[in-house]
Amino acid sequence: MKVEFLAFPKAFSGGLAVFVAAEKQLLATAMSLDQAATGAITRALGASRFTGAKAQTLSILGQADITRLMLLGTGKGRELDARTVESLGGLVVADANAAGQKSVTIVVDAVKGSKLTPGQIAAHVALGAQLRGYRFDRYKTKEKPEQKPTLTEVKVVVSTVAEAKRAYTRLESTIDGVFLTRDLVSEPPNVLYPVEFARRARDLTKLGVKVEILGESELKKLGMGALLGVGQGSVRESQLLVMRWMNGPKSRKPIALIGKGVCFDTGGISLKPAGGMEDMKWDMAGAGAVTGAMKLLAGRKARANVIGVCALVENMPDGNAQRPGDVVKTMSGQTVEVINTDAEGRLILCDAMWYAQEKFKPQAMVELSTLTGAIIVSLGHERAGLFSNNTPLSTKLRAAGANVGEKLWRMPLGPKYDKLIDSEIADMKNVSNGRDGGSITAAQFLQRFVQEGVAWAHLDIAGVAWSNQGNYTTPKGATAYGVRLLDRWIADNYE
Repeated sequence: MKVEFLAFPKAFSGGLAVFVAAEKQLLATAMSLDQAATGAITRALGASRFTGAKAQTLSILGQADITRLMLLGTGKGRELDARTVESLGGLVVADANAAGQKSVTIVVDAVKGSKLTPGQIAAHVALGAQLRGYRFDRYKTKEKPEQKPTLTEVKVVVSTVAEAKRAYTRLESTIDGVFLTRDLVSEPPNVLYPVEFARRARDLTKLGVKVEILGESELKKLGMGALLGVGQGSVRESQLLVMRWMNGPKSRKPIALIGKGVCFDTGGISLKPAGGMEDMKWDMAGAGAVTGAMKLLAGRKARANVIGVCALVENMPDGNAQRPGDVVKTMSGQTVEVINTDAEGRLILCDAMWYAQEKFKPQAMVELSTLTGAIIVSLGHERAGLFSNNTPLSTKLRAAGANVGEKLWRMPLGPKYDKLIDSEIADMKNVSNGRDGGSITAAQFLQRFVQEGVAWAHLDIAGVAWSNQGNYTTPKGATAYGVRLLDRWIADNYE
């Protein structure tokens, strides 16, 4: 979809979207159109429940050359932040496609009380439009015309075109990072398996990211028995993907981003129920988010040192698959009794985390994974679970998440929870004896592989990596949760 920034024309035509503030306050363009149409907009407002509240919309019949007019509620000026503006852009795209429009013009007027300039508003409107316009349809060969999106062009009219273009240029890498993650998470598992995932990540070298891929023979030499144990039932080779973006001061220790990349999860010998198992193609969403974040950081030339490490496997139940009761030795030297082969994510992550710490000595380590169904029971699909050994790190991540609309909720850790994963024959077991506190005991397992002095956070994104409904800027499907959060956190604290 093409996005173009334009100065105010002498007249408008086609599909048009304009701003209305809280309490039905028409902004400049809407007021001008209302006067030209002898109060048609005012009458429409009087006959509706539209008040101009934040992210509220109303579509009415256009006048003269305007075929369709959409009113966009900005709310009160202080409410109009970047996320709200992006929502407006997304709402316009969804509405235009539903109406079968090919082109739409969004007019950006100055909003009194907002901290954003018109140029910034225009840039974020365009970003929201692009994010909402994403579609994964590469495998559709037959589709009814009414099911296809029609919108091919969004024009954003603003008084400060040059400023808008500059601001949008800085945001374009966000689109690239988010779309890469959505693509990876959306791919079917027969197409995207560990080797193919790693191959696609090699494209980041074009942006200056150093990419290294370790195969099973190298992982064996490193002693990654936990990671290899998960993948031993698959004919697809397991991989460790290592990405380096070192654009900060050489003296500064890097940040490590760790991603769970189970490209398909059957549960192994502890086989999952058949219903819904197809969803397990996105059990690699953590690795997808880390890879997308690396692309975003490199695309905007972030002045930071960041390492991305993704453990890529398939969890399959063949005759060579890992059995419940097996004991594996991790890269750290600690041993794990495998009680449930469907608790595989923590097994691959513990080796990836240890590798990142041993190899790169990070000052902080953030890991993302679709780790437990228990976090969905706790938090639903509104927030990801946050577990951390460091309150300042936790606070900064939550602030970054709030800034970009990717919310986090901090969950507890503690010795009594940790005791639940003690094993009688090994250093630990990969699950506790019961279902209570399942997301917490999973986090306790991971914490046993955090080295002293490393600030660590675990984000359980199982409930937010995929959306069955979508939202203002995300169509139904892969959300790319975590990409913007990680970028914001690094921008605010390490550049």
